[in-house]
Amino acid sequence: MALYEHVFLARQDLSQQQVDALVEQYKGVISANGGSVGRVENWGLKSLTYRVNKNRKAYYTLMDLNCPAAALNEMERQMGLSEDVLRFLTIKVEAHEEGPSAMMQKREERSERGGFGDRDRGPRSFGDRDRGDRGDRPPRSFGDAGADRGPRRPREGFEGGAE
Repeated sequence: MALYEHVFLARQDLSQQQVDALVEQYKGVISANGGSVGRVENWGLKSLTYRVNKNRKAYYTLMDLNCPAAALNEMERQMGLSEDVLRFLTIKVEAHEEGPSAMMQKREERSERGGFGDRDRGPRSFGDRDRGDRGDRPPRSFGDAGADRGPRRPREGFEGGAE
């Protein structure tokens, strides 16, 4: 049997209990076809980069699978038919990661730091820098723009131009 990591996105208007019910339904499909489900991580409701079927957010869920290809195909077939699943992606892996996924590690780091507002932003951004004294400059005059070029000559090929 092969090892897979499977992520699916569920509609934003579902409740967390309904998302958990979807996970249980797909666990049953995998186990009925001779596979097993390892770690299941609910990443929560996240904003999408672009709208998917009029949804701006989705519930993300990661599942570690150990199953034959037939079980995976059946689960993906059912996800494709479900209106509650917006997208899914399955990747074949050599071994499952131990411990929490990268998404869960980011969440833990954020909670340790105290959220986004408390982090040190480093050096000031470009717009905040002081430009200093710019010295004396001559005053700008917009009324005589182009006066130093002399009188205008008509262009060739146009009305009033040299022929």
